[in-house]
Amino acid sequence: MPMAFLWPELAAGRIRLDHVDAGGVHTRYVEAGDRDADEAVIFVHGTGGHLEAFTRNLLPHADHHRTVALDMIGHGFSSKPAHDYEIRHYVRHLLDFCDAMGIARAHLHGESLGGWIVAQFAIDHPDRVATLTLNTAGGLNTDPAVMRRVYDVTMKAVAEASPATVRARLEWLMNDPSRVTDDLVELRYRIYTQPGFVAAMEHILCLQHMDVRMRNVLTDESLSRIAAPTLVIWTDHDPTAPVATGERFVAAIPRAEPLVVMDDCAHWPQWEKADAFNALHLAFLARHAGAGVAARSVSAG
Repeated sequence: MPMAFLWPELAAGRIRLDHVDAGGVHTRYVEAGDRDADEAVIFVHGTGGHLEAFTRNLLPHADHHRTVALDMIGHGFSSKPAHDYEIRHYVRHLLDFCDAMGIARAHLHGESLGGWIVAQFAIDHPDRVATLTLNTAGGLNTDPAVMRRVYDVTMKAVAEASPATVRARLEWLMNDPSRVTDDLVELRYRIYTQPGFVAAMEHILCLQHMDVRMRNVLTDESLSRIAAPTLVIWTDHDPTAPVATGERFVAAIPRAEPLVVMDDCAHWPQWEKADAFNALHLAFLARHAGAGVAARSVSAG
C-alpha cells in the first residue's frame, strides 16, 4: 500500500513552521502541541536528513506533548557554516536550540546520526534530558563497507542530483521502496540542489572517514554514563548495523529497556511503520512521565 504524502500528515493539525537563531545557526523547525511547556519531545534526523522524516509522528505525539523536529546544523534549510560537522558541533547546536526555544528538558529521539547526537547530548548534558530514544542509532558501528556505502549513495544524490539519484538514496532507507513518495523525493531534491550544498554534504559526511569517526565514537564506557530512561529501537532489515548493535546499546546503558526490533523496516521505522512506532514510543514516554521531576527531587535532596 502506498505511504501517505508529507503534507496531509500535518494539514489537519495546528503546527508552527519557522526558523530560530540557535547560537548563530539559522535553524528551521516545526512544532506542535503546547508551545509554552518547558519540556518537549524533540525528533533529530539522520545523515543528510531533515525534519520531514518525522511528519508521520509529529501530530500523534503533539496530542500528549510539546513536540518539535528540526533541521540540524548543515542540514535541510538550516545554516551551513563552512566547517566539518563533528558530534560536538551537533550537540552544541541542539543545546543552543533548546535554549532558544525555552526547552529546559527534552525527551530526545534520534534516528541514525540523530541517535549518535542525542546519546552524546545525554552524556554531556544529563540535566537537560528527561528520556532518550535511540532509533537505529549510529556511533557504535564502524564498518568500513557501510561507511563507504553511506558516503557513496549520499554524495551521488547531491553531486549528481536528479530525481533518480535522490530516490535511490531514500529507497536505501526503506525495506519496501514503494514507501518513498514522490513529494519526499521532490523535497529532498530541492534541499540537495541548494547553492553550496555539495560542499555542505562533504562537511556532513566527515563522520564517514575513519579518522574523524574514531575520535567521535560512542563506547560502552561513555554510554554507561547515560542516566536517562532509554528506549532502543532496531529493525529486522537495518542497512547500517545488525540487531546485535542495538543489543550492545541496551547492555551499556544503565536504564535501557529491553531492545525493541520492528519488523519489515530498514532505517526509517518511524516512517515505514508509523502507527506501530508512535504507539510504542508514546507508551515509553507515558511509562516515564514525571521521571525527570523525580530525578531532580532526589538530586536536590
